[in-house]
Amino acid sequence: MKSFLLLFFILATALSPAFAQNYGFKIAKLKYNGGGDWYANKTSLPNLIRYCNQNLNMNIAAQEDVVEVGSPELFSYPFVHMTGHGNVVFSEAEARNLRNYLIGGGFLHIDDNYGLDKYIRKEMKKVFPELELVELPFEHPIYKQKYNFPRGLPKVHEHDNKPPQGFGIIYEGRLVCFYTYETDLGNGWEDQEVHNDPEPIRQQALRMGANILTFALTQE
Repeated sequence: MKSFLLLFFILATALSPAFAQNYGFKIAKLKYNGGGDWYANKTSLPNLIRYCNQNLNMNIAAQEDVVEVGSPELFSYPFVHMTGHGNVVFSEAEARNLRNYLIGGGFLHIDDNYGLDKYIRKEMKKVFPELELVELPFEHPIYKQKYNFPRGLPKVHEHDNKPPQGFGIIYEGRLVCFYTYETDLGNGWEDQEVHNDPEPIRQQALRMGANILTFALTQE
């Protein structure tokens, strides 16, 4: 199934206008129902893309796309990012589509922008009822790509005096979903004037984001 998705992605890229625009591929932000602000952090993904293109020699389109959970277009992206503060609802058809995308080779990064946790855990159970979100150890390769994070996720913003945690859904030995909690990575990727975060914190957030994207694209 993974090879099928990769072939689909390669063909879709080659046949799309994007192929003629001098970039290799696009990533997307996930649009979902339920009333939560899926559109939050408007400058975060463009900044992460720019960082990866400049520092990791990636060739990602400068602006992310928006893709709906239940859309067949989901299969056009090797990496999809999801964020927000509030309610999330996946229909049965959307959960099935997302499951097929993930087991077929796609990757979902969920970043809790504070308030997402109690909703997304329930909805991901619709996608993988047989699996749990498990905390990844600090030794996991996602923390040891180009940038090393020996203590796991960096802390960008403080909310409930909890440590940042990285959870994963692992399907047949492959990490298909990485959920970053109590860290606010996406806020750290935003333009500096949005949150006035110190530059060292922003750099740590961007480096961790680069690790996530690298891992998603290169894991077997």
